[in-house]
Amino acid sequence: MTIPLFSDPPSPSMSMNPALWAAALASGVLLIAGLAWASRRLLGLPVGTARTAVGGLIGFSLPGFLAGGLQKDDPGLYFAASLGSAVLTAMTFIVVAEALVPTGSLPRPHELVVATRRRIARTRRYYQITRIAVRHGLGPYLRGRRGRGRGDGASLARSLRLALQEGGVTFVKFGQVLSTRRDLLPQAFIDELSHLQDKVPPAPAAEVERVLTEELGESPYTVFAEFDPVPLAAASIAQVHRARLRSGAEVVVKVQRPGIRPLVERDLDLVNRLAATLERRTRWGPSLGAVELAHGFGVALREELDFHVEARNTTAIGAGGPTGLRLPALHPERSTGRVLIQEWLDGVPLGAADRLIEERGLDRAKLARTLLDGLLTQIMRDGTFHADPHPGNILLMRDGGLALLDFGSVGRLDARMRGSLQDILIAVGRGDPAALSDALLEVVTRPEEIDEERLERALGQFMARHLSAGLAPGVDMFTELFRLMAAFRLAVHPEIAAVFRALATIEGTLTRLDPSFSIVAAAQDFAAAHFTERLAPGALKESLTGELLGMLPVLRRLPRRFDRITHSLEQGRLGVNVRLFADERDRHVVTGMLHQVLLTVLGATTAVVAAMLLGTAGGPQVTRDVGLFEVLGYGLLGVSSILVLRVLFTIFRADHRPAR
Repeated sequence: MTIPLFSDPPSPSMSMNPALWAAALASGVLLIAGLAWASRRLLGLPVGTARTAVGGLIGFSLPGFLAGGLQKDDPGLYFAASLGSAVLTAMTFIVVAEALVPTGSLPRPHELVVATRRRIARTRRYYQITRIAVRHGLGPYLRGRRGRGRGDGASLARSLRLALQEGGVTFVKFGQVLSTRRDLLPQAFIDELSHLQDKVPPAPAAEVERVLTEELGESPYTVFAEFDPVPLAAASIAQVHRARLRSGAEVVVKVQRPGIRPLVERDLDLVNRLAATLERRTRWGPSLGAVELAHGFGVALREELDFHVEARNTTAIGAGGPTGLRLPALHPERSTGRVLIQEWLDGVPLGAADRLIEERGLDRAKLARTLLDGLLTQIMRDGTFHADPHPGNILLMRDGGLALLDFGSVGRLDARMRGSLQDILIAVGRGDPAALSDALLEVVTRPEEIDEERLERALGQFMARHLSAGLAPGVDMFTELFRLMAAFRLAVHPEIAAVFRALATIEGTLTRLDPSFSIVAAAQDFAAAHFTERLAPGALKESLTGELLGMLPVLRRLPRRFDRITHSLEQGRLGVNVRLFADERDRHVVTGMLHQVLLTVLGATTAVVAAMLLGTAGGPQVTRDVGLFEVLGYGLLGVSSILVLRVLFTIFRADHRPAR
């Protein structure tokens, strides 16, 4: 029994015998698998299973036509030529497929189904958002053009606010974030977006009870001795209910709104795509940093959806030491990712506390100072601070104290950032542009080339405008400072930007408490006092002790190393050893380039030798019609083709990601 090779038609006897059909099919599958494996190994990089299988199938089908002239008289050469042609055909298909459809550019089948569903939902939502934008006159701006007759002032800002308000929770939250970015938006937009409110009607009591039952494992009326189904407050992400534990403790229960997470994820995907479109199609998108802004917003909002994060944030801020501001105690034994149980604090939000302040005769200036000092203590001393201190998150207690609520959004600073921020405030207080320039360059990502003298002159002019005698500096001073830094292409670290956003958020509350209160002057005084505390004998001794402990290992090794250097210098054997390509990544790049060059040279050389052999007449005969030079020439031509295809495949592969 003989099994046909590649594209030979089945014999009549085989068509009548199922066993022969099965054997031929098994042989064909093995040949296809062998061709796919050989093609993948010869190309030298990971290739997707699907395209190697298709390449093997094509290579299995076509070479019989290419080598058909050798079949009758030279079966051995026919088999070798067919096998080589099959491998080359499979490799050629893979290289062409990689050039047209790079590996990883198409999703897997199950991913395709999921992606199609998401695309349909996204398209429907995008259509809704587009209709909202067009209805409010923002359509031209989505296409990167300026609307006629609307300008860039208050009317456009109002249209943007109304559109964001109608867009839902994610867009309202995004607008609230934008309202704190004085470094990016004109004042008209800041004023208008600051009016965005995410207060919405409360969720139905039955749905809230269902969420509580799922999270707590039993009905809230079983868990709590008392539970008020009417919420104290309702926002777009969560609502708060008052309750009493079996132990008698009064608590508040923060419950995530039912079904809010998939809605937020859908809209975050849309926000990211809109940001990418704006950055790609508009002139102002890149300067706004739309993609980075959308990414940071998404991270913060996802953290806000996880109440475990808020519980950890509350614990971290509470562990920092006294700040003059009270924090609610947590009940972690019953808290979950969607339910947070905290101590009940008897007070009113600061935004509605005017009547209580008047009744108790409280000192407004003292309240403002306590609030700012507490926030600055968190920033300067502890490094973990409340990043969203708007009036709704600040509670005026019945006893006259202040408390902070809602720690879903916090900022974090390391010791270096805290020191640099303090240096900025001290430099501003001293009116020293050189010190301010040095401190700023510590907290920004600077370009490769920067004119530091020009930056220093610009900062001097800035300080003359805002810090001259008789001027009362405000947060708008930092707004201009941010814009000056943008002009020099200095990118502010997100951690520092969070500090200024928190200060900008609290400014309105402070001036409402005491219209004469200067947040910049108070921050300067705080930084100076904190710096003075660090110079006190006890603090200075502690700081020096810490520095010396850190330097002690270096100091212990220094005499021995100095002795070695001087001895080598005396003996005339002092040298400097420089190692080229010390970084593994550099060696990898150079090795890859040399590899490709060598393969290209070998492929070209082999092709030239093959052409010379094929053009040479005479020579020994392998068979009656085929000479040795022809066999060697075609063999070398096949080797040359393999080398060239491998180089092309490596070029088309932009990276070495795992194949799909």
